[in-house]
Amino acid sequence: MVIASRRPPEALVPLAEAIGPTVRPMSVGDAIKAEIILLAVPFWAHQEIAKAAANWHGKVVVDVTNSLGVSPEELDDLPSSVVVAKAFAGANLVKGFNHLPAWVLAMDPNVNGGRRVIFLSGDDESATARVAALVERLGFAPVGLGKLAQGAPLVQARRRAWEPLIFQDLIKFN
Repeated sequence: MVIASRRPPEALVPLAEAIGPTVRPMSVGDAIKAEIILLAVPFWAHQEIAKAAANWHGKVVVDVTNSLGVSPEELDDLPSSVVVAKAFAGANLVKGFNHLPAWVLAMDPNVNGGRRVIFLSGDDESATARVAALVERLGFAPVGLGKLAQGAPLVQARRRAWEPLIFQDLIKFN
C-alpha cells in the first residue's frame, strides 16, 4: 500500500510509519500508476489529481471525498461522485469510505463480534466488486448501495446537511 500527497514522499515518511509497516510514501505521479486509487482529498482537489494522468482507463478510483459546503448548483444538481467521475474520464469510479470520519476508520473494524460497515456504490459491477474485496481484506463489511446516482447521495454531506447514512457507524453481524 502506498500514500501520496502534494508534498514530497520524504515528508510523508512519519505518516506512513504511523499508519503501518507496509505503507510506503510515493509521489502522486507514481501512486496513480496503481490499479486501485483511493481519492481522499478535499472535494475540489479532485480536479488537480485528475489532471495528473493523461489516461484513467482501466483504473478504479475510490471517491472518498465529501462535498460539504458545495452547493447543488455548483454540482449541476448531480451527486458529487458523478462530478468526480467526469473528471476521471475512463476510470471506474466507486464511492466508498467517505461516510465515516478518519478516526473511526482507523479503529479496529471488528466490533463486538461484527464488522464495521463500509458503504459502496458504483456504476461498474466489476470495479465495485474489486473495491468490496479490498474492504473485506481490510476487515470491514462492504454493503452495496447500487449505482452512483442512487447510492452515492445517501452518503454525502450537502448544504450543511447530512444525508441518511453519513456518520452512521453501523456493524454487520454474520
